[in-house]
Amino acid sequence: MKISSPLLGTTFELPERPGRIVSLVSSATETLFALGAGDAGVGVTPYCARYVPGLGAPVVADYVSGDPEAIRAVRPELVVATDGVQLPLARRLAAAGLPVALLPVPQSRFGILENTVALGALTGRLAEARALCDRLERACAELVASAPSPRPRAYAELWFGRHLRRPGGRAFVHDLLWLAGLEPVHGDRPDAYAPPELDEVPGLAPAWVIVFSEPEHPIDAEALVRERGWDRAFAPRVLASTTERGRNLIHDGPSFVETAAWLRDATAA
Repeated sequence: MKISSPLLGTTFELPERPGRIVSLVSSATETLFALGAGDAGVGVTPYCARYVPGLGAPVVADYVSGDPEAIRAVRPELVVATDGVQLPLARRLAAAGLPVALLPVPQSRFGILENTVALGALTGRLAEARALCDRLERACAELVASAPSPRPRAYAELWFGRHLRRPGGRAFVHDLLWLAGLEPVHGDRPDAYAPPELDEVPGLAPAWVIVFSEPEHPIDAEALVRERGWDRAFAPRVLASTTERGRNLIHDGPSFVETAAWLRDATAA
């Protein structure tokens, strides 16, 4: 199969069922295992093991940095990356002659399903991918059908290291909140991730403040709310999201439905 990437300016031949895959995307790594292609993994990033218990593939790169020769050393037939902040790394690897295929960063849960089908096509497992999408769609439909009315309003805050962002209407995080039975207060914004205007949040009066942070830069969500005076201004309930599988607000692998279910249970308490 011939794989072409306009963003990378490359074309390469891919075996019908590649047996040596490097996944630089934790969601793709989780999906590969869900499709039965996990044994083909010969290289991952440090973050992939969070979503695949007992992952044995060696770490060959970080999410945004990596040595092409270290990846070439594991002789991949396919390298999976994304077209988001990972794009500069993907371009360096492709320029070095490595067989890189790009997945788009999903803007909704439907983008997650699209990427699942794409990985199924790349690995010769389309039937398995379609079946996985059916299971994910059923789980989403059950969550939507059982959503409370009215939905509690929620403000989500994402700390990518020291960089603060909030999800808008073009982020799959919006869908996670929606599936959890919440109404994202920035769901009408036509962007994906933007720096929040913190002064406007009290006026939006969310019932919940949900904060994601990484272990390398942990954020105390309760303390953050107190420091901003939000506990006095509108007294939201506070929930912390982590990098743990099923509790990670920014992870777009198949376990996103587990995260939505966790959010539903946590905010219904």
